[in-house]
Amino acid sequence: GLEAVGDNLYLETPASGTPTAATAGSTGFGTILQGFLETSNVNAVSEVSELISAQRAYEMNSKVIQASDEMMGTLNQIK
Repeated sequence: GLEAVGDNLYLETPASGTPTAATAGSTGFGTILQGFLETSNVNAVSEVSELISAQRAYEMNSKVIQASDEMMGTLNQIK
């Protein structure tokens, strides 16, 4: 990749290769439109939903580990 030299400056490396100059809109390159804003490509509602699902899965796994720990404690007391 690129080598960071500080202040948002980067240098090319053998891994990144040399830069390629071209005209915007030509084959293989993006376009530039005046007066437009780049928007997020993330759906916030679905991401929050997935976060809630992940949190619930974490809580369930935590309860399984806690129950296992309690069973091991009970087994140790029986011995």
